[in-house]
Amino acid sequence: MTVRLDDTDRKILSQLQRDAGQSLDEIARQVGSSKTPVWNRIRKMRDAGIIGQQTFLLDAEALGFEACFFVLIRTSEHEAEWQAAFLKALNERPEVQEAHRLAGDIDYILKVRVQNARAYDAFYQALISEVKVHNVTALLSMEEIKSTTMLPL
Repeated sequence: MTVRLDDTDRKILSQLQRDAGQSLDEIARQVGSSKTPVWNRIRKMRDAGIIGQQTFLLDAEALGFEACFFVLIRTSEHEAEWQAAFLKALNERPEVQEAHRLAGDIDYILKVRVQNARAYDAFYQALISEVKVHNVTALLSMEEIKSTTMLPL
């Protein structure tokens, strides 16, 4: 289903990206509309797949996940069976926050959030015991400079 977005839709989406926990009344006030039309627009965008799950962002460091690693993976395996096993291994590990298949020298990049280097090593050992990889490079993020889930609407 294709949905055309107008300025009001974009304002609603901006408000939801800023804080999905705010009330429908507050969103309507911010976009200059009333509650029912805003709700109808949100429902339409949800049905069209523009709006996905609603969630809350947690502070990783406050919860003890102080280490963020970017893991670069090269593999010589590209068969469907290997890819399925790799995907299964990633999906079973909550430490993996993001995984991307890349074009270029590196095949995959993972964003892995763990308590410390020892926890990363346990993750690494478990991963390589399940799937064969050619080369793994782990980069420790020293400081998160910018992180956002917001799209530039």
